[in-house]
Amino acid sequence: MTTGCKTTTIFVTILSGLFVTIFGVTQQWPAWAWPVLATSVVLSPAVVFGAARRRRGHTPVHFEEQLTAAPIERQEQQVRHVSLPSLWADYDFLISATVRWHLLDTSDRHPVLNPGGLAVEAVLSRARAVTEQREPTRASFVQHELNGCLGHMLPDGSGHLRAMAENVTLTLHQHDQERLDSLAGVRKDRAVWEHQRTYEQSKRKYLGEDVLKDTGSAVVWWLAKNDDHVEKTVADLGLLAQLTSAANDTAVPELLRDLIPEQREERDVLGEHDLREEAPTVAEHFAEALDAMDFPPGDVRRSMLAEQLAKIIRTQEQHEAADDLLRRFAPPTTFAPNRTAPPGQTGGETDLDRF
Repeated sequence: MTTGCKTTTIFVTILSGLFVTIFGVTQQWPAWAWPVLATSVVLSPAVVFGAARRRRGHTPVHFEEQLTAAPIERQEQQVRHVSLPSLWADYDFLISATVRWHLLDTSDRHPVLNPGGLAVEAVLSRARAVTEQREPTRASFVQHELNGCLGHMLPDGSGHLRAMAENVTLTLHQHDQERLDSLAGVRKDRAVWEHQRTYEQSKRKYLGEDVLKDTGSAVVWWLAKNDDHVEKTVADLGLLAQLTSAANDTAVPELLRDLIPEQREERDVLGEHDLREEAPTVAEHFAEALDAMDFPPGDVRRSMLAEQLAKIIRTQEQHEAADDLLRRFAPPTTFAPNRTAPPGQTGGETDLDRF
């Protein structure tokens, strides 16, 4: 029974005696009852203590010795930047910790002269069993793992002592950390590049094999992109035809060439040029007029009329047409272009004037 229990038992006994005394006075007990009451009050604590002792038995000797034994003396030693292997070759961890130990009671003939060395060896062996299975890129995580693994007092291999470690820190050499950071950056950049390349390949495949497979597919795709604006899609048919032909390395179909704006403009320009080239000249019109007047080829009147018409045309600054008339109808001996003559002034009297 503990001291608190004993104090409580005595206090309750005294209160019970007072209560019984008050009750006896109020009930006017006989005189012989008071000695019996006093004896009961005095003997009650002794009876309670004896019953409690019999119930819990005797206190073990070794427990009593433990209560009076001196506390275990623990010693410690600092460990700084000790290399431990990792899962990757040439990338070592650097461990720092506070190693604690206490000697065991051994009766062999080999006393421990350097318990700190045994404790450090035991702790490092336990730490190495963990680090050599871990990658150096997870140094901070492995540090917390070691704090848990080394936080228990465990016996060393010789059985002379029990050891543990506190305040464990785990780092890498500075150059190794820089290399790992550089490798991590390269891996991330490569992953981004491969993702972009895969995206571009998928996009090219989609455009080449689906959208630009032919002009019809391109038109449907363009119609969907423009929210069903049919007018815009129709206006862009020529562009889509060119784009589809370029994507498939083929010529634009004949049916769709008229829809290409550049070719339409070029065709219009060529048509106008052809029309200008095919248009009858003044000499051709004059020849038709002479034929209509039944002036056969070789008739001298053809040349005379040509000379007169050329003079008139020159007054209108149409020198090329006049030269063309004279070149075709006037005899070579009489044809002499005179573009410097002023309007209304003739170069001499001709047979037509006399005619």
